Amino acid sequence: MSRVIVVGAGLAGLAAACHLTGRGYDVTAVEREHIPGGRNGQLVKDGFTFDTGPTVLTMRDLVADALRAVGTELESALPMRRLDPAYRATFADGSTIHVRYGHEAMRAEIANTCGSVDAAAFDGFVDWLRKLYVIEMPNFIDRNFDSPLGLLSSPRAAAELLRLGAFGRLGNAVRRRFRDPRLHRLFSFQAMYAGLAPDSALALYAVITYMDSIEGVWFPDGGMNAMPVAMAQACEKAGAQFRYGAEVESILRRSDNGGVAGVRLLDGEQLHADAVVCTLDLPVAYDKLLPDLKPPRGTTNGDYSPSAVVWHVGVRGLPGFEAAHHNIHFGEQWGSAFDALLKQGRLMPDPSRLVTIPSLDHPAAAPPGSSTLFVLEPVPNLSGGVDWNTETAPMRERLHQFLGEQGYPDDVVTEQIVTPLDWERQGMKAGTPFALAHTFAQTGPFRPPNAEKSVPGLVFAGSGTVPGVGVPMVLISGKLAADRVQRYLPSGR
Repeated sequence: MSRVIVVGAGLAGLAAACHLTGRGYDVTAVEREHIPGGRNGQLVKDGFTFDTGPTVLTMRDLVADALRAVGTELESALPMRRLDPAYRATFADGSTIHVRYGHEAMRAEIANTCGSVDAAAFDGFVDWLRKLYVIEMPNFIDRNFDSPLGLLSSPRAAAELLRLGAFGRLGNAVRRRFRDPRLHRLFSFQAMYAGLAPDSALALYAVITYMDSIEGVWFPDGGMNAMPVAMAQACEKAGAQFRYGAEVESILRRSDNGGVAGVRLLDGEQLHADAVVCTLDLPVAYDKLLPDLKPPRGTTNGDYSPSAVVWHVGVRGLPGFEAAHHNIHFGEQWGSAFDALLKQGRLMPDPSRLVTIPSLDHPAAAPPGSSTLFVLEPVPNLSGGVDWNTETAPMRERLHQFLGEQGYPDDVVTEQIVTPLDWERQGMKAGTPFALAHTFAQTGPFRPPNAEKSVPGLVFAGSGTVPGVGVPMVLISGKLAADRVQRYLPSGR
């Protein structure tokens, strides 16, 4: 049986481990923390439980695919509920629009808040999004590329994307379809997940809008960290081994052909393997584990996504009836706010913010009569001009004031604020958890590859490689890594 080591038990590593174990490989996952999850971790403090990573789960079928690979069904291993509304969006004029699940429900919401013309336009918008998704997913997202020439293997798909306007700008595509400027924001803010302003992002990234606004948003019972826990348990039950509290120091290589031979841990222990899947942030992986190799183009001097300040805060009190699980508060400024963030490296002068309240659907996350809040503000990555040694305290005060102004409970019991400096300390290049921005030159086959040709058997997964950033993308990256390993070691048994 061929042996494979997976470095990191985050979502990408867990997806790779599940798919490889299911295909008959002898898998060992090595994780430096004491629980699975990686960036999708958990913080327990003063009776409050915080999810420290992603808060929005879409495309749950990708989780189901990984679990099914090791003989486990999603419904039994990871029960979850659909959030409806997926988001509550509030605007500077005091108005609110809810992102409802289901075509008819969302159409009615638009009719009630924006008028019948935009409600009618929603039908064509959904049809356009679905067509983009159906073309992009199998041909350009869930696929390994050996070079940009691989794009030529799907000429019909590329031609159809061109016909659909996928290579235009997302902001323009949404504005052409809707009159109400609030809908322009609601259906294009997802470009931020790709590290871009809506007016810079290609329209093909509307598939992100499709994933959360059309396919729906889910929340696992027990919180977001329940997802990696369930995946690790299912994988272990199927025969994989997990080494927690163990950090990899270097990649071992064979003397004959330079191929991978395993890993060396910080304590000196060597684990031998026929292939290695590494899920560290790609530039960090090359810097720490492969210092003698030249990193792929873009990993060291590429365009990195903006970062985020996240304030985990446990408060006394419960939110009002109007609050949803996910609440987006759009600032009055839009284009100028993105200019400050992305072009000038400054804090947004009128920021849009996300407030997630996990305790609404996971009451055990907070003591009785209290709430667990996740407050996020987009900020420049460390290439910008913000000094977080002096800016962290003022940022915390602004976020605290914002909570009170928006009607959230703000009697703080416990807290932890995470800035770009903290993301950098956790091993993320440029202090951003969102890796390389999805510019055209950093997308698909132009993104750093998930295989190192000079070290046969070494494969990468995670947001720094293909297909990119976000929970769905890193789950796919784990599967693509498993496909690479299978191509290198055709038989797991």
